[in-house]
Amino acid sequence: MPTLALRAICFPARLISELRIDVNHAPQEVQNELDAIHQRMQRPSDRLYALPEVHTDIPGLVLRYREADGEYYVYVVDTRRDRVAGYTVFNRLIEVGKRADPYVRAPHSKYAPAYQGMGLATAVYRWALDAGLCIISGARQSVGAHRLWMGLARDYELGFVDLRKKQLSYLGMAVSQRVQEDLHTRMILLGRGWALPEYMRLTGMISAKEAISQHDLG
Repeated sequence: MPTLALRAICFPARLISELRIDVNHAPQEVQNELDAIHQRMQRPSDRLYALPEVHTDIPGLVLRYREADGEYYVYVVDTRRDRVAGYTVFNRLIEVGKRADPYVRAPHSKYAPAYQGMGLATAVYRWALDAGLCIISGARQSVGAHRLWMGLARDYELGFVDLRKKQLSYLGMAVSQRVQEDLHTRMILLGRGWALPEYMRLTGMISAKEAISQHDLG
């Protein structure tokens, strides 16, 4: 299977049980959104026009990307068919506090059915992780997104965190089924160059012991 050859941007396998999985997008809804993005890319007055472009090793597929207010948008464009194959956006989270905000982004992806299964979203995630970006999952995941995260966990450190009242609490590499089902439970993947102690210090993340204590009290 071909993979994307990407330049970095500036910013151990484990057995892990499933988190809540119930998010899906209707194919036509996704296609309509991608068509609208493609139309915007053709308008000189639009901010999506003439974005920086990175070539990949898949013939005809390129990446166009932009940054806005600390969020990173990566669009996969099929130049041969003149269409947008899909996109991944690394969002800031209003749920985290100011201290953690610079160090965590939540990725969300939408790809047209014809381009799913090609590893495009995985390659974009790896691009960001290899550049040192640390990512956090949403409260719920699609089946495809969950599978993507489990694949990445073979090469990047994955852990569970509790996120509530703008506080990140580290729960460990494995948690109970009850904790997994809590909507406050998320997964994190640490980007290249990060060690957990340093990440916890910079983000203000508290330890598993403190998190369990607070959870029992609240």
